[in-house]
Amino acid sequence: MTNRIPDEVIDRIRHSVDIVDVISDYVQLKKQGRNYFGLCPFHGESTPSFSVSPEKQIYHCFGCGAGGNSFSFLMELEGLSFVEAAQQLADKADIPFEHDVQPETSLNENKPTTRMVEAHELLKKFYHHLLVNTKEGQQAYDYLIERGFSRETIDEFEIGFSLDSWEFMTKFLTKRGFQLTEMEKAGLLVKRAKDGAFFDRFRGRVMFPIADLQGKTVAFSGRLIENIEGQPKYLNSPETAIFNKGKTIYNFHRAKKHIRKNQQVLLFEGFADVISAVKAECPNAIATMGTALTDEQAKIIRRNVESVVICYDSDHAGIEAAYKAANILTSVGCTVKVAVMPQGYDPDDYIKEQGPERFRNEVIDGSLTFMSFKMRYLRRGKNLQNEAERMKYIEDVLKEISQLTKAVEQEHYLRQLSQEFSISLDALQQQKNQISSLSGKKKDNDAWNRNNIARQPSFQTRLLPAYQNAERLLIAYMLKDKDVAIRIQELIQGNFNIEEHRALVMYIYAFYEEGYEPNLSLFMEKLVDGKLGRLASEIAMLSINEELSEQALHDYVQQVLIHPKLLKIKEKETEKQEAERQKDYLKAASIAMEIIQLKKALKS
Repeated sequence: MTNRIPDEVIDRIRHSVDIVDVISDYVQLKKQGRNYFGLCPFHGESTPSFSVSPEKQIYHCFGCGAGGNSFSFLMELEGLSFVEAAQQLADKADIPFEHDVQPETSLNENKPTTRMVEAHELLKKFYHHLLVNTKEGQQAYDYLIERGFSRETIDEFEIGFSLDSWEFMTKFLTKRGFQLTEMEKAGLLVKRAKDGAFFDRFRGRVMFPIADLQGKTVAFSGRLIENIEGQPKYLNSPETAIFNKGKTIYNFHRAKKHIRKNQQVLLFEGFADVISAVKAECPNAIATMGTALTDEQAKIIRRNVESVVICYDSDHAGIEAAYKAANILTSVGCTVKVAVMPQGYDPDDYIKEQGPERFRNEVIDGSLTFMSFKMRYLRRGKNLQNEAERMKYIEDVLKEISQLTKAVEQEHYLRQLSQEFSISLDALQQQKNQISSLSGKKKDNDAWNRNNIARQPSFQTRLLPAYQNAERLLIAYMLKDKDVAIRIQELIQGNFNIEEHRALVMYIYAFYEEGYEPNLSLFMEKLVDGKLGRLASEIAMLSINEELSEQALHDYVQQVLIHPKLLKIKEKETEKQEAERQKDYLKAASIAMEIIQLKKALKS
């Protein structure tokens, strides 16, 4: 792949980007020792087994085995080609990338999904131009200004306007070489059933672009300026090959850096709330796509941050949605708080009427712990003056308290119940313990416990035979030191016992013979076999000494070389046992002599 881009450009990119910075755009990493750890983005897990080495510029997951460098990370996670990954890394490092990569990208340009994204990006810019620069967009622009949008906000969120025309965008896209059937599948056009003609999906609407996690425009939400009978106030793109509501989070690509800085995310229900929150100096605001939070969205959030503040509407539906979302987020390991809006308000309305400062200080900073929110939630609709309903409420709260993992939290909420209802703390404690024993309360080390991220990374250490451990350690030193690799080549050649190890050391020998110095990131680009790449990253993460002593080298080499002999002895012992079973004692004695000679050879 790299022959299409000058080697010096690839080298410059490799040395200019830090793999920790690259992966931190997708995963919340915490330093522990020399490496960084986080939840693997390639598979679901409860405790962090995904390791990133800034020293070696590689990553490896001890759970699923994924491994590689910055280039392979983007290629695997985003489905990019090598050239596309190089382009993205070059952009991140502000390195000019003006090279003829047409031979590789020409195939990619014709991919339907690529063309869909290109069409969305083009229309986003054109819609924005129509809104801010044309007389056709003036009414929509005035409407937004009247609703409190500033020109700065309109530009920041790239809000636009679609002309009230049935075919303007259809012709616009056709002139630019887009296939209409493809644009229908992209959700931008609609095909009329009676005659098969295409027409614009969005007409006469304020247009809000919707981006994927990397910031590429993949959908739109269009709002009417004036109510039209038979037309929905909001019209959203349908789900397509590039747009999945359940995996899309509004404003995530802009909010990522602020989420990492604040170590907290604010979760809203809709994009209007997010835009208002950002104007209110809450740049770490994101939203679901007008639907209930999904498990996939929760996992994306958790990979990037632990602390979540949910800020939904104050009506019945908003409270129910907040309760469900909080449970989902807790189940994937988030620490959740809930900002309670005053009755009759949604976040957008509150910010406009009460101001940004009150929103930040009273709503966000005054958010409740999830347990406190649960207590409010459970008492809704109950008449606590009624003894039966009061006892039911206390029992429900005790069930929730019994699920808390920290003794201090449990006592805190038990005391609240004790003081409110004049019940002794001992009685509440006893009943809570009864509930715990009956429900088989989960222990603190359960999967997805919300404190998992603070723990040491968890992964199982495999117990391997001595010869296999020796081979792995020799390879680890070979990856680190060219001279060691040359010595091992002289002592062992390619006579490693594990097939994958033999293949990997052949690549190592070839790498050094081409004149390269030890460079794990570069070496991993040379591995065309993904399985070998995962093996290389796993071995490279082994903890080894700075220097390989002569004694250790001798011991490891001996373990590798004597293994075939041990297998031969075991084979002969099986043959001897079979001869004895058949009462062929002469043959058994002959085999016994062979075994003695083989064992002597081991000691020589």
